[in-house]
Amino acid sequence: MTNWEKGLIAIAINIILVIILFKIINFFDKKISNKIKNEESDSPLLRFMPIITKLLKAVIIFIACTGFLQSQGYSISSILAGFGIGGIAVGMAAKDALANIFGSFEILSDHVYKIGDYVKVDNIEGYVEDINMRSTKIRDLDNYLISIPNNLAANAIITNVSNAKKRFINVTFGLTYDISDENLKKAQEILKETAIEHKDIHNEFTVAIHDLGDSTINIRFRGYVKGGSYDKFLKVRGEFLGQIIEKYRQADIDFAFPTRSVYIENGNSKIEN
Repeated sequence: MTNWEKGLIAIAINIILVIILFKIINFFDKKISNKIKNEESDSPLLRFMPIITKLLKAVIIFIACTGFLQSQGYSISSILAGFGIGGIAVGMAAKDALANIFGSFEILSDHVYKIGDYVKVDNIEGYVEDINMRSTKIRDLDNYLISIPNNLAANAIITNVSNAKKRFINVTFGLTYDISDENLKKAQEILKETAIEHKDIHNEFTVAIHDLGDSTINIRFRGYVKGGSYDKFLKVRGEFLGQIIEKYRQADIDFAFPTRSVYIENGNSKIEN
């Protein structure tokens, strides 16, 4: 058997061993992750499992490569010595990569965000799709996939919207100036009753006449939607507004719109905005 054939056999054996070891790692990764989820869904170890898995696979590939080289007559000690001599140069070249790895540990250990969270990282916002050793991938509202190096993410101002227990809702309803005092009070009562009846709006809210506009009497509702999901916030806000519009129409309460009054004095027209 020629050396070339021996080399091909060695490569095939190494590939098979690597595939088997990868499958074993994936099996235990899935099993441990499921066990941690069942016992403690927000465990820090669960956040580190993807990185630990990737590091183990990288070590296996390194061992497989060095084992193959040694089987081909290369001196592993010389190779390792070469790594030692070139360590400084490699370290300088890989400083950003190392910074990203440490950044990923900071993000996961500090519970900054996890996959599936809706976050704002500086001027970028969207859903976290992946956190690996190098970067965090965010899918923004335009469906673009944005990759942020972890060393930058770890030092950025991050707002985790998904972790919010409630979201602020602030709505102003403009009513016409010719509304009766009775309907003005009724409009405020409708707001209060609708908010209390809605299961996804906190009962801690404020309803009051806010100010007098150019052509409107403005009633403001200030309260909170339960939960931090932006999609849920939009849904609840839309439902709330729809219910108010329907009830106001049933009660003959009219919404105001920009108007212009025309006065005639002594035969002369006078226009006031």
